[in-house]
Amino acid sequence: MTRRPRQDSGTTDVIERQDFTVLFDALAERGYRLVGPTVREGVVVYDDITSSAELPVGYVDEQEKGTYRLIPGAGQALFGCGMGPHTWKKYLFPPKLRLWGAECTNGTFALTSTPADPADAQPLALIGVRACELAAIAIQDRILMGGDAIDPHYKARREHLFIVAVNCVHPENTCFCASMNTGPRVASGFDLSLTEVIEPERHFFVVQSGSDAGAAVLASVPHHSATREEKDAADTLIAQAAEQMGRNVNTKGLKELLARSTESPHWDAIAARCLACGNCTMVCPTCFCMTVEDTTDLSGEHAERWRMWDSCFTTDFSYVIGGSVRPSVKSRYRQWLTHKFSTWIDQFGMSGCVGCGRCITWCPAEIDITEEVRALQAQSTAEGDGTGRKRKDAHA
Repeated sequence: MTRRPRQDSGTTDVIERQDFTVLFDALAERGYRLVGPTVREGVVVYDDITSSAELPVGYVDEQEKGTYRLIPGAGQALFGCGMGPHTWKKYLFPPKLRLWGAECTNGTFALTSTPADPADAQPLALIGVRACELAAIAIQDRILMGGDAIDPHYKARREHLFIVAVNCVHPENTCFCASMNTGPRVASGFDLSLTEVIEPERHFFVVQSGSDAGAAVLASVPHHSATREEKDAADTLIAQAAEQMGRNVNTKGLKELLARSTESPHWDAIAARCLACGNCTMVCPTCFCMTVEDTTDLSGEHAERWRMWDSCFTTDFSYVIGGSVRPSVKSRYRQWLTHKFSTWIDQFGMSGCVGCGRCITWCPAEIDITEEVRALQAQSTAEGDGTGRKRKDAHA
């Protein structure tokens, strides 16, 4: 299914909390496999669900540098939690994909398996996609199917996707999507968008359809046109979320600053803390580095080729004959941060960071990408006028 944007201007409607589970039924009746946030082993993950009861109802979470804590029983919100370590990327760009398998018969290898055709698989409905994550999907769209080198596996999955987005009204301390212009309000790329509103005597969702498919599903769910008061209640929550972001990044001139900061001594300070574990790349919704590995069984008669996620933090990632191009932790962290905010723009015309804050939460060394950017900016200001020119009194 290719998403068709609505031809009209769309309307704003309301689904009452008691009718919300009908949305799940309507999607299931259309053959969608439902995936959404749910609680597993003390964290919110994205997994198969069948009803709204499996959402993290009443849970909130606390996130800080290297810290994640889930708190149950804090209310009745279905989407009151922020994002956990999982990203929707795993459903579109799987962490492990078998490209082919082969068997040796009478000294001749023949293919026995190729990747399952995603077009033949059950279509997915992603429920609870935040604005920053929608922006991340748009970035991966540009990378994996926007040019001449199209990933057929990603494209097939992407074209059979139904997205139920959620406007974020509970930002985390690690979030900075507002400063990256990727949230907290969803702008495009969704089939349905929701804003959860909880009042003392009422719990409802303000809904907008972003595609013909979304409008068709909404027609199957009890709803009514939103009043001005209901729209204002949703808009107020989103505006408050934008003001309550825990972090921010000043992107003005950042691309150029990073391009001329390759020899900054601050990279040494970061490298002294960084473990090069690759957590930041694994939880990032936009990172797309991968490797291909060939394996054989002990008999040597069966071989397989697998595509797997990789990380630019490993020495093997940049290995060429003679050694690794980036042998030091300093060079690998510099490559990652500079790519996100600078050279990614050269490649794809957009930033590689959407401000979700996952890399901050899940860094065991408590490295905060927003703090490191500010440190580089402060150093540049102290040494010059912000354009790379030295002030006459800089070393007076």
